[in-house]
Amino acid sequence: MRIIREGYYFAGVALFVALFVGILLNPYAAIPFVVLACYCIYFFRNPERKIPADESLIVSPADGTVQDVVPMVDNEFLKSSCTKVIIFLSVFDVHVNRSPIAGEIKLQKYICGRFRPAYKDSVGFENERHLIGIENKKLRVTVTQIAGILARRIVSWVTLDDKLEKGELYGLIRFGSCTEIVVPDNVEVLVKKGEKVRGGETIIGKIRS
Repeated sequence: MRIIREGYYFAGVALFVALFVGILLNPYAAIPFVVLACYCIYFFRNPERKIPADESLIVSPADGTVQDVVPMVDNEFLKSSCTKVIIFLSVFDVHVNRSPIAGEIKLQKYICGRFRPAYKDSVGFENERHLIGIENKKLRVTVTQIAGILARRIVSWVTLDDKLEKGELYGLIRFGSCTEIVVPDNVEVLVKKGEKVRGGETIIGKIRS
């Protein structure tokens, strides 16, 4: 199991504290910090995923549970009626985010906000979030990383005009969060509320022919 680079820092700090406490106090006092280090390794895991090659397929940008599938209108980037898929990530889900399509980043916005629980219906409007708009020759989509009550840090490794492959890592949200993807109406959404999805692997939509 691979872990991303942030995981080494958090796990290393926890192990250092465990060693320090174990030497100064006793080995049993170090156990919680060893457990914390193990959780950090688990949380920052980056499992291998089989990315579908078909260009008409849109994959999930995150692991988690589909919280809702709702119609909406996007006047900023897609400029059309569309569908939003909301994915809730628990503290036990993989937290790296992946690009749902191959394309170029044509919009990037970071919005400061609150830190409400990520399962609340209003977090997409109230909470701190980072949005990117990805475009290729066939369609445009937006993906939004949303902070939660525990997720106080949104990490992005991309910027405007960067090119992404489908399923490529572009960021993560630390410790419980929510991810939203918005697709235009020419995409048939294939997931439903309550369904479990896997980032880069689960097909959440298909371009209508």
